Amino acid sequence: MELQIAHVKEQDGEYELHFLSDHLTKVAALTAKNAGVFSCADWAKVAGLWHDLGKYSDDFQKYIKTASGYDSEAHIEYEAVKGKVNHSDAGAQYAVKQFGVHGRILAYLIAGHHAGLPDWNKELTTPGGALLDRLKNTQNLQAALAADIAPEILQQVQPASPISPGGSAGFALWVRMLFSCLVDADCLDTESFMDNGKSTQRGQYPAFETLLSAFDTHMAELVTGAALTRVNKLRADILQQCRESAYQAPGLFSLTVPTGGGKTLASMAFALEHAKQYKHRRVIYVIPYTSIIEQTAEVFSDIFPNAVVEHHSNVDPEEAKKETSKSRLATDNWDAPIIVTTNVQFFESLFSARTSRCRKLHNICNSIVVLDEAQLLPPEFLQPILSVIKLLSEHYGVTFVFSTATQPALNTQVDNFGNKLLDGLENVREIIADPDQLYRDLDRVDVTMPDDFNITQSWEEVAEQLQQHESVLAIVSTRPGARELHRLMPKDTYHLSGLMCGQHRSDVIAEIKARKGEAIRVVSTQLVEAGVDLDFPVVYRAMAGLDSIAQAAGRCNREGKLQGKGKVVVFVPPKPAPPGMLRRAEQTTVSLMTPDAKLKPLERKHFKPFFESFYGKNELDKHGIEDLLQPEGQGDDSLKVQFRTAAQRFKLIDESDYQAVIVRYDDKAAKLINNLENQGPERWLMRELQRYVVNIARFHLERLLDSQDVRELHSGIYAQVSTTLYSASLGLSLDPVNIEPAQTVV
Repeated sequence: MELQIAHVKEQDGEYELHFLSDHLTKVAALTAKNAGVFSCADWAKVAGLWHDLGKYSDDFQKYIKTASGYDSEAHIEYEAVKGKVNHSDAGAQYAVKQFGVHGRILAYLIAGHHAGLPDWNKELTTPGGALLDRLKNTQNLQAALAADIAPEILQQVQPASPISPGGSAGFALWVRMLFSCLVDADCLDTESFMDNGKSTQRGQYPAFETLLSAFDTHMAELVTGAALTRVNKLRADILQQCRESAYQAPGLFSLTVPTGGGKTLASMAFALEHAKQYKHRRVIYVIPYTSIIEQTAEVFSDIFPNAVVEHHSNVDPEEAKKETSKSRLATDNWDAPIIVTTNVQFFESLFSARTSRCRKLHNICNSIVVLDEAQLLPPEFLQPILSVIKLLSEHYGVTFVFSTATQPALNTQVDNFGNKLLDGLENVREIIADPDQLYRDLDRVDVTMPDDFNITQSWEEVAEQLQQHESVLAIVSTRPGARELHRLMPKDTYHLSGLMCGQHRSDVIAEIKARKGEAIRVVSTQLVEAGVDLDFPVVYRAMAGLDSIAQAAGRCNREGKLQGKGKVVVFVPPKPAPPGMLRRAEQTTVSLMTPDAKLKPLERKHFKPFFESFYGKNELDKHGIEDLLQPEGQGDDSLKVQFRTAAQRFKLIDESDYQAVIVRYDDKAAKLINNLENQGPERWLMRELQRYVVNIARFHLERLLDSQDVRELHSGIYAQVSTTLYSASLGLSLDPVNIEPAQTVV
């Protein structure tokens, strides 16, 4: 009997065959192992055994023999099946045939293991095929079952209770977790056959005991070299409280520390001690902005060499510390002990339908997730985000730490009529024993609010005030505002905004830090507010949300070295913040600024009412994600979920109004752009080019295309052509009269 083939490997004219029965058996075992972390190995095993049943068909066997070149005669019979052969539908259909409506659980996984999780019906789905339709035509299943398939593969008992962790509310996440287990196992077994060299590079990371020892050594060196200032003593106390709190049972924690209190290292201390105590598998550090992630990842990589994976769009592969061949593999499935990633990567993956993004989800189980600057969770997705956090904490062994100086109001909220506005988090434990006292101890600034919020100041007036200070940081809410204010300042003033590519911003921030102690002036958008370690005696902030004002104040007298307090001045700019979240946050702040609140606007007691009021002005599930992921139907007509539509709607950054443009910031960028034009968009090249990307409004792009300053080098890939379009101080030059649509890009 001829054994059916799953994959073929050719080297130097020699062919090696990966037999289908071996592949299914190994994938089933690995899928079950992956899902064992959340006690669902039985469902996972069957998914692994049946995911490639369609490959048993004669059509697929002819296809793979021809496509691989293994059988030179196969092309004679292959004429009728040119192109790829659908091998996913058969296993999905077989699952429903064997287990009825409960087979749909496996059908989602199997039908989507290459193309991504499908929607149930075609009313909402995008091209790719609704599962309902794919289950109807059983021709592929009949063709597969015509083969001689071993009974130990076909004959399976229906797994135990199909009720998912968390009931119906947890069904969609459970399916995505099982899907993650399957696609990772499939990829790993295929990789092991096709390229065993890659397979041997995986894993082999140091244990958490080793990482904790390295961390302790690093912290001891920091203490030895640090001055005995009041701020450093408070940081040491915060660190100790984090270590002690790590022995509490897993669950939900908040770390409420004013800016400059050392949250980054203190939260890592908690995570490492907690992981060691409760046998967690990894620490995932989630950061809102890519402008922060590079700084944080560098700090961790210095402490934990070869244990940190930085996963976001702006990784520079030339920096070996940041990306090696091993870390590139780890970004596939997050199997490293420390992951540094973004809100976009983390949360969009949790709601994704794509195979590549879902692959890592099962490795989030039994981890510690630190949400840095938790106040920046996007309001329009807040309800589905909090729902998935609860599920992960209660059913998948994940401990969360909400780390910020301005804790958002994430508890359940109801209106005056008892209607639930937010189904929030309960039993969140604060790590710091007395946050109010800590805020008083770390009070290093005086904040001056406007006397009258209706009286604006011109940019000329603001510039004149800034020039009265030798060292000052001014933060505004829009790119055009930052450009106009910078234009009115002396020539040696620095500028920072999202119109500068990532490499440009990193270079400027490094130069500003290198001039520590010198007279220096900086005009920036809010990209410096969260986690960028700058320290100025005076900070001006355009009127904004109370959380943004607090973050801006964190760049003032950060080290507490001034004789007195630092000075923070809030001013009303010529125009209000753009419509949307920025303006609602600004209006919320104004509504709360009573005469007493103005005297001490950054007291901790003001933040809870600020966030409660701010969230009340937003739709907290604006795109209906929870309804799409709620399984519909009853009895034999149940388990209908719109996975793909929900994934398309869950976009923390709306890309429809914006387009990435690769800019010629420096000679390296110009060389890479030339390589892109000549070689095409190879993976390694596109990863390097991410350091030179600027996102602009589409109508700006159209204008730049018309003027031939920008050209589409390949489909959907745009690059700067004109050598005069990019400024060494301001970044990409755009028409300052035009206003960008969302204006939330910093």
